[in-house]
This record gives sequence, C-alpha cells and structure tokens, in this order.
Amino acid sequence: MPGGAAALPSSGMDTGKKSSVVGILMSCFAAFGTILFGYDTGTISGIKEMKFWLMTFGYEKTPGSGEYTISTPNESLVVSILSLGTFFGALFAAPMADIMGRRWGIVGACAVFSVGVAMQTAATAIPLFVVGRVFAGLGVGMVSCLVPMYQAESSPKWIRGAVVSCYQWAITIGIFLAACVNQATKDRMDYGSYRIPTAIQFVWAGVLAIGMFLLPESPRYLIKKHRDADAAHSLGRLLSVPDDHPDVQVEIEDIKANLRMEEEIGQSSYADCFKMGPNKVLLRTLTGIFLQAWQQLTGVNFIFYYGTTFFKQSGISDPFLITIATNVVNVCMTIPAFWAVDHVGRRRLLLIGAVGMLICEYLVAIIGVTISIENAAGQKVLVAFVCIYIAFFASTWGPVAWVVTSEIFPLAIRAKAMSMSTASNWLWNFGIGYATPYMVNEEYGNLGPKVFFVWGSTCLGCLLFTYFCIMETKGLSLEQIDILYQNTTPVKSVSYRNQLIAHNVHAADDEAIARASGREVFNHEKGSQTSAQEKV
Repeated sequence: MPGGAAALPSSGMDTGKKSSVVGILMSCFAAFGTILFGYDTGTISGIKEMKFWLMTFGYEKTPGSGEYTISTPNESLVVSILSLGTFFGALFAAPMADIMGRRWGIVGACAVFSVGVAMQTAATAIPLFVVGRVFAGLGVGMVSCLVPMYQAESSPKWIRGAVVSCYQWAITIGIFLAACVNQATKDRMDYGSYRIPTAIQFVWAGVLAIGMFLLPESPRYLIKKHRDADAAHSLGRLLSVPDDHPDVQVEIEDIKANLRMEEEIGQSSYADCFKMGPNKVLLRTLTGIFLQAWQQLTGVNFIFYYGTTFFKQSGISDPFLITIATNVVNVCMTIPAFWAVDHVGRRRLLLIGAVGMLICEYLVAIIGVTISIENAAGQKVLVAFVCIYIAFFASTWGPVAWVVTSEIFPLAIRAKAMSMSTASNWLWNFGIGYATPYMVNEEYGNLGPKVFFVWGSTCLGCLLFTYFCIMETKGLSLEQIDILYQNTTPVKSVSYRNQLIAHNVHAADDEAIARASGREVFNHEKGSQTSAQEKV
C-alpha cells in the first residue's frame, strides 16, 4: 500500500483499550511478585532492632545491662547479604527466561525464595539466618528481573508505563506491610517476634506462583521460540479476542518483523549486548545498567534498611512509627506515577525527581548537622524533608527506572540485558547496604545526618545522566522504541518520538522503516505521505 504505516489497521495493543482490560489486569497481577522484594526490605529493617532477635543473634553490651546488640560486621552482613543473592539471582534469570519462559521462570523463582524463607524462619544463629537470606535473595533477584520483563511484553503500549509502575508500587506496599507486622510483633519476647514477620513471606510466594500458573506466557517470548500459534492464542487472551482477530495478526507481524531484523544482525549472546551498531545496543545496555545503579545511589534504601536506626540516633522517640509514616508516603506517592509516566513522560519525570531529591537531601543534611537531638521542632522538620524526599523518589525514580529498563532492549537480547540491569541494581544495593553501618555508626565513620550530603551529590549525577542518556519512550510500542534508538539521540528523542506517534510507524512496514532510517525522517516526501493517508 502506498500509504505505508498509515495503511496498517490499528492494533488492539495500541488503541483497543476496552479489549485490553484483561491483559492489563493480568500484567498488573504479575507485579504482586515484588511484594516479596519490598516486604523483605522492610522486614529486616525492623527485625534487627527487635530486642528478642538481638538477644538470640547478638550479645549483651555490658554484663547485666539488659541491652543487646550485634557487631557492625554482622549487621552489615545480615542486611546486605540478601542483595548479594539477588545479584546472582538476576543473572540466573536470563537463562531461565530464555529456556523456561517468563511465566515458568517466575514460578521457579518463588520456589527458591521459599527455601530461603524456611531457613530464616528456623534460624536461631547468624550462619543459618544469613544462608537463608542468600537463598531468598536468589529468588527475589529472579523475580525482580522476570516480572517487569513479563509486564512490558504483555501489556498495551498506551498504558505500559503505568502497568510496570505497579511493580514499584507493590514494592512499596510490601515495605509498608512489613513495617506494620514489625510494629505488631516487636515487643514479643519469644521466637514469634521475628518468625511471624518472616514466615508471612510464604503467603506472597504462594499467591504469585499459583497466579502465574494460570496466566498466559508472554507472546513475544513465544514468537522468539517460533511458536506463532501459541503466541496468537496468548495475545488473544490478553486482548480478549479470538486468535485470528486482525488486531492479533497485526501485532504478531510487527513482533516477527522486528525479531527477524535482530536475528539478521545476530544479536543473541552476552557479547552482543555490548556491540556498537545501528541498533545502539551498547548504549541501551549501558543505559539500563547505569540507570539501575543511579536509582540505588539516590540513597532511598538507606531509609528503608536503616531508617529505624537513623531515626533512633536522631532523637526520635518512636522510630518504628516514623518508619511506618515514611512507608505510607512511599506507597501513596507511587500512585501518581501511574498517570504521570504515560502522560508527563519517562525522561521528564526522572529529571524532576533528581532535582527534587537533590534539594531535599541537602536540606536534611544541613538541618541534621545544625540542630541538637533534643530540638523537637528541628527533628520534625528533618522528618518532614525525609518524607518529601521519599515522595519525589516514589513518584519518579522508584517506578520509572523499572519502566525504562523493561522496555529499551531489543527482543533478541532482552532477557540478558534486563538481567544485567537488574543485577546492577542489586550489586549497588549490596554495596550501599554493607557500607552504610560503617559510614554512620559511632565507632566507624559516624557521619549521622551528614550522610545525606553524599546522597544529595549522587542525585546530581542522576540529573546529568538522565539529561544525556535517557530517551523519551512514552506511548511507543517495544518495536517502535527500536526505531527511536536507531535514528535519534536522547537529547532530541522527545521530538522524534512525537513524529513516530504522529505517523503511526509500524515495524512491519518496510517503507516506514526505510524513511525512519534516514536523517530527514518524515520531513521529506511529506506530500506523498498525506496523499497516501487520504487514499486509506
């Protein structure tokens, strides 16, 4: 057809919002898995401050004092070892995703996670507790890679950002639930004080595993495995239409055309993730790896891992309640991101979030070093700015980093590149979790609130990285994102993305791809394009 992309019928994944409701609900359910991640993060922050847990795993500060603690090395190990497990779990997720599939990979991850939970629940000494956290970390790492991948490949492009943002929202809900359970059990003087909040994690793993057993496999994974009939059936379920519906066939052809191009280039190995070329795979891989690193370097997990300890050292009378308050902010302020990520855009949200966090963290540091712990009004202001800082993170960098890394990679290497990006997140999570006690504890760095000068400076790095490296991808299909990367730069990506939307370019349309491959994209042959659209 002379009209090129304009001649293609619109896909249900693009405009069929009513038919996409089931697919949206299915994709959102997969986000339930990240409650595992959030709950474990929130649980350990409170458990390590519980008196009975300290009596069981630690030692008495001075004989007869009745005050118990654990050594700084053990505290660092207990908190950060989960992240070390998640690092390797994220890397294992790539072969699991490509061999077992996205769906069965998530089910397998739940089984591994449950083994770790069982060990932590049974533990009465540091060694078994630490090994349990390693196994739990392996499961969480796999889930943290596979869930956003499954969501991005299964959800409609017009709401993909909101769907993947549910991933981060589930994390915040998990952290909040953990804080509530910790508050309920912290005063128990028996093993139930830490075993109850730990064992509840079996519920999250069980619900996710059963749910994924019932959901369809990712249609893009099935096409990659050349199971076209199964892919059409899966996509039909997601759109609530028959397998031979025109919307299904258009979407299938787009995915197949894009995969053929990638296979001709030969992208399939880890080495291919770092190759230069027209698809800018190296830029995309490094963008994912460094974006996840910068997300951790915002310092937010300092609050969620060590918030209870930090507030206690700052003179807050009930640090457990303040921790719950910060978690409520985290949960509630993630909700606006559902709308903003697909309307304001990925790139702009990251820029806004970096500026907001930078200002708040410097203010927290300045307030913390200029007031005494007896200054009640000053402490309230400090807590207020911590909450505002968390609000900026929750509505921007929290969900958007996962949205971007779930959608920027070509299908042929998506599992491998996504696993490396997620592993980067967990590697920095481990490093920050392990180093923080040495930075803030009195017998070592004793930075206290001054640590926020560090986090404020890293947010400046987040700002610069976003401006020079992040493309605007809102509203584009995963196949259109490939076209975007082939033909523009991050700084100019907003205007080029608008042209892709305006001309409705499809990956299966060779004429549109040919125009998109030139530098005078959409500006030449404007008259013939208009004429073709009139014919259609």
